[in-house]
Amino acid sequence: MSPRTPDRRIVGTIEGQPVEAFRLSGGETELEVIGFGAILTRLTRPDRHGVVEDIVLGYDDPADYVAMPGNAGAICGRHANRLAEGRFELDGRVIQLACNSGAHHLHGGARGFGKRFWSGHPDPSANAVEFRLESPDGDEGYPGALAASVTYSVLPGGAVSIVMRAEADRRTIVNLVHHGYWNLAGHASGNVLEQRLQIEADRYTPVTPDKIPTGEIVPVDGGPFDFRRAKAIGADIAKAWIDGGYDHNWCLNEPATGLRRCASALDARSGRRLELHSNQPGLQFYTANHYGLASARGKDGAIYEKFAGFALETQAYPNAPNCPGFPSVVLAAGEPYHHEMLIVFPDAGARESVREAVAPGAASGSIP
Repeated sequence: MSPRTPDRRIVGTIEGQPVEAFRLSGGETELEVIGFGAILTRLTRPDRHGVVEDIVLGYDDPADYVAMPGNAGAICGRHANRLAEGRFELDGRVIQLACNSGAHHLHGGARGFGKRFWSGHPDPSANAVEFRLESPDGDEGYPGALAASVTYSVLPGGAVSIVMRAEADRRTIVNLVHHGYWNLAGHASGNVLEQRLQIEADRYTPVTPDKIPTGEIVPVDGGPFDFRRAKAIGADIAKAWIDGGYDHNWCLNEPATGLRRCASALDARSGRRLELHSNQPGLQFYTANHYGLASARGKDGAIYEKFAGFALETQAYPNAPNCPGFPSVVLAAGEPYHHEMLIVFPDAGARESVREAVAPGAASGSIP
């Protein structure tokens, strides 16, 4: 499949406003993203027999991205993941954000970036589309005006690049996250418990029953959080105890230079594989536990039950502003924020297309 000019069309409305979709293709990958939430709504890949399936969870009606929990496919911000009691200190001043997850702040608030309209700007020369969003001073309680953007592109070999950028006019905090859910057997194929995962991390951040990191960083050695060697997602999931599944941050091992490889996943039945690379320090692995609370009707009439997909969210550590030992998420006025994700589907073409993007000497213990 050769790259072509991004298709652009209207796929529905949300609150009376038209929702634009953009389609990109390259190699054996085709994806669709929409302007609402800068959401990745569809991504198709062939299996070992050439059968093509959509491998990301989502909805046919764009309005369901508002109604359903889980932020499927969205760009979350201004600060994704959790902040304890929605509160942090910046330059000697206590900042109070909106609390939208019980007593805490989650994914940027009640109207975080995943629930906003972004303006879409296709770039045919790069086989890409850029989405832009302006967040005013005081938005959900955050200090400073912030200009954010995310660029989705498909490389010639079929790898997918997601680059998130931001700049503020005063000191603030930023942690933008792509919140896609993967099911390498196909989005409607059932649970992902037999799919295999490897995470390039020796440590993780424990959490309270409210899923707030305690500030500790502990070894994964031998426990349910040890994915240094590939294992089935369901192998130790009952021991994770958060909603009966995983919803934790792993502290990624340091790279030699450039991007680090964060994780590898495999569905043995279809032969589909995924490798994730990023420049961020953390990785949130989440097993779509919320779908067990109420079945959600997804694309093509599929019913998404608990563990219907898994999220691999490269990020800063959650609750970092309240944990002095965590990497800082403070962004100075005029300082560029840059978060890069590279999703590789390991075949000869995809590997060739990203050879220069992935750090030489990066960890090579991916799933065989």
